Amino acid sequence: MPQLTTGQLAAELGASLTGPSDTAITSAESLDRAGAGHITFIRSTRFAKAWPASGASAALVTRGIELPAGEGPARAVLTVADADMAMIRVLELLAPPSVVPEPGVHPSAFIDPAATVHPSAHVGPHASIGPGTTVARGAVLHAGVRLGAGVSIGAGTTLLANVVVQDRCTIGSHCTLHPAVIIGADGFGYRLDPEARALVKVPHIGSVVIGDHVEIGAGSCVDRGKFGATTIGDGTKIDNLVQIGHNCTVGRSVVICGCAALAGSVTIGDGVLIGGGAGIADNIVVHAGARIAAQAGVMNDVPPGEAVCGAPALPQRDWARAHIALRRLADPANKPPQPSARG
Repeated sequence: MPQLTTGQLAAELGASLTGPSDTAITSAESLDRAGAGHITFIRSTRFAKAWPASGASAALVTRGIELPAGEGPARAVLTVADADMAMIRVLELLAPPSVVPEPGVHPSAFIDPAATVHPSAHVGPHASIGPGTTVARGAVLHAGVRLGAGVSIGAGTTLLANVVVQDRCTIGSHCTLHPAVIIGADGFGYRLDPEARALVKVPHIGSVVIGDHVEIGAGSCVDRGKFGATTIGDGTKIDNLVQIGHNCTVGRSVVICGCAALAGSVTIGDGVLIGGGAGIADNIVVHAGARIAAQAGVMNDVPPGEAVCGAPALPQRDWARAHIALRRLADPANKPPQPSARG
């Protein structure tokens, strides 16, 4: 692990340093778990109260937050405009050196003769690349990656172990797909045949198009369109175990947290935040800048900038009023007296 002094960190961050400048910092940790050699961060007054009891050697503190006086030797405090943003840079500086795969193709990989792989790309063990597929400059395919026919992988994109990209799907430049991501599986579409009394599968002959600088977490799935494409906009970040249904349109810089699910033909505007475990029904439009609370069940369109909660989802204020009213109904003190039994 790299090691830096508190003085070096302050210079790198443009921070105001109070306390020793020669304290060695080897790692970052949360307030309650930090010990000697750790730097932590304090973004609010609530966390500031825990500073005296923390074992951290140093803290990043958002400007304007006062720390309570502690006992013992003075510790380093680095005051910054935004402790969260400063911690990102600290983590970059303290990160262990990453292993960058060398360009080339592992002997156990299979590349169809009709595929095109740039010489600077890396193709790992047991990966396979189908006919007509293109892998651009500096792309990295880790072990077990499967690319179907007619796939396009953009420059500098990394596909981690066992990612699958099915036929005719496109991944942009500088994307990261974490292990076991599946792109381009069939959408979930069936119709009941009344005569046969059986479900008939709807063919999905479309594709998936993913923009640049997109990150998709482990085990997530993006289904191909029934016709046309399921699309993910530039800069969108998707957590682990997320389901994106067929023909969804997800805008730019959208955040989708773990275990959320979008049914078919959902439209998500730019900058939308979707909490963990939220579900969005088919054909719903969530407009730009909206916020969907964790575990919300969205059954109606969401206006621009609106925050919704609950299932079925309501505007945040309406949900809060309904929740308060429900709690009052459940309070025994609010129940009317019961008539006495007649003898």
